[in-house]
Amino acid sequence: MRFLYLSFLVIGAAIAAPQVQAQGDLQQGRALANQVCAECHAVGIGDSRSPNLLAPRFEAVADTPGMTAVALNAFLHTSHRTMPNLELTADQASGVIAYILSLKK
Repeated sequence: MRFLYLSFLVIGAAIAAPQVQAQGDLQQGRALANQVCAECHAVGIGDSRSPNLLAPRFEAVADTPGMTAVALNAFLHTSHRTMPNLELTADQASGVIAYILSLKK
């Protein structure tokens, strides 16, 4: 019974998470992306390539098949060898996620 209850909690959180995270402040997310991420990534609409050629353009990230707010949130909270460890607040992460997803074609 306890396992069933925990399963419902996990499934419910997974369903609700994209709705909550996708509602971040898009303008704040864009500003933060320009402040923090643009050193390596192409963050603007129509930017042809990133300053760091190994860093994907935000438009390409948004257009990745299956890209969701949950996937971006997990990525932003996971350490990567080629990316500095950013310590974003929940609101900041939600804003950047909302901005990236707004670039989806």
